[in-house]
Amino acid sequence: MSRTVKDYLIIGLKGMAMGAADVVPGVSGGTIAFISGIYEELLTSISNVNFSLLKTLKSKGVKAAWIQVNGSFLLSLLIGIFISIVSLAKAIKWMLENEPILLWSFFFGLVLASIIYIAKQLTKWNVFTFVLLILGAGLAYYITTLNPLVTENSSSLFLFLAGALAICAMILPGISGAFILVLLGAYKPILAAVNNRDFTIIAIVAAGAITGLLTFSKILKWLFTDFKNYTLAVLTGFIIGSLNKIWPWKETLTWRTNSHGIEVPLKQQSVSPFHFEDNQLVFAILLALVGFGLILLLEKIAVQKD
Repeated sequence: MSRTVKDYLIIGLKGMAMGAADVVPGVSGGTIAFISGIYEELLTSISNVNFSLLKTLKSKGVKAAWIQVNGSFLLSLLIGIFISIVSLAKAIKWMLENEPILLWSFFFGLVLASIIYIAKQLTKWNVFTFVLLILGAGLAYYITTLNPLVTENSSSLFLFLAGALAICAMILPGISGAFILVLLGAYKPILAAVNNRDFTIIAIVAAGAITGLLTFSKILKWLFTDFKNYTLAVLTGFIIGSLNKIWPWKETLTWRTNSHGIEVPLKQQSVSPFHFEDNQLVFAILLALVGFGLILLLEKIAVQKD
């Protein structure tokens, strides 16, 4: 595939959008990859990292191996993701703590529109398709209701496994890798490592993520190749079920004390916006519309490019 510098800059921007989504516990970078039109290419490129790549490297050299793995695409995407995570981690952390309703409203609109976008990719609807969609929605909803672990674990083995599990979720539209980290009690140690530039912890998590990614991407590629319609039905369900997690208005049921001695929410449930005296409803709706419109814009650009 022949691409220009401009094309790779756009891929980098898509990577930045994925990185921003993955920092938020409730939004999946996989959803961003899907709606920006790079999801299947991403899966194919990652799954090409295998033993045959070593054979190509040995027999044909670095250039042939780079082409086989779609290296320029992956590098552009990874640079965008890295820049976004490093630069936006503190800003998103501040938004989560100080303006959660507005932040969640934007992502709620974005994810809501992505459901429509992904569902439109389904070419055939039947009873089994609906069953898979409902099962996917039910599983994702159940995951959003799980109680996060109270204790935070920062052992190397645990962080490695957490990285592997989270990356599997990150490349699934609708399942948030960051939320999986929250459930495991690994989100805050990893976010702190990013903010404090603790490259030892970052390297451990990255190693786990690479291991999980190389394994899980092959399964997803196989599903898209042989059962694409049914896979899309499950993914659509995942995203529908995940809406509970990113509903902007939450009531905190239980609290916990973090490592800094500050009380933070542990268990929350979705409630009506009118449950709050200051519900920020107008701004919340506006930001939701911005998120919704952003997906429509991306879809329009993708159609024009095709």
